Amino acid sequence: MKKHHLFELTATALLIAIGILIPMIPFLRVFIPPAASYTVASHVAIFIAMFISPRSAVAVTLGTTFGFLLTGLPLVIVFRAASHILFSLPGAIYIAKAKATSLRGIKLRLLSVGIAIMHSLAETAAVLIFFAGMGFPEGQGVLWAFGFIGIGTIVHSLLDFEIANIVRRALQRGNFLVK
Repeated sequence: MKKHHLFELTATALLIAIGILIPMIPFLRVFIPPAASYTVASHVAIFIAMFISPRSAVAVTLGTTFGFLLTGLPLVIVFRAASHILFSLPGAIYIAKAKATSLRGIKLRLLSVGIAIMHSLAETAAVLIFFAGMGFPEGQGVLWAFGFIGIGTIVHSLLDFEIANIVRRALQRGNFLVK
């Protein structure tokens, strides 16, 4: 096995473990029934994986989805976690083509905003699809989905991207992450 593949496999496995663990820590989580859940740093492992490879991003996304499944939160939250594939894979492909080292300053901020918008659209669609046909509980509707899920996800995504970027830069400085 080549050195890079071994690094990718090891880093991905560690990020999956983190991605499973974070949603299981109750004090990191805020749940607003029926479908809003915000877990501090829940996207950090995915964002770091996106800078490793598209393969790593997909694997870590699946791992974090499993982590949310283990929390016992409603299934709609697991659907939201699964929807992360819709931003993690395209984002990781873009990062790979753009060469991660060239993503600094305004380019990195624009990437963060682009990912946050894709992230928000994916999670909002997941919630709308999940409740399609059965209606939102307690008369909550599309406006609720776009407010709590749509706008809330953009803010949450931007914050987690910044946390991930701080961690990623520290890992790069320590030569624990390929630059």
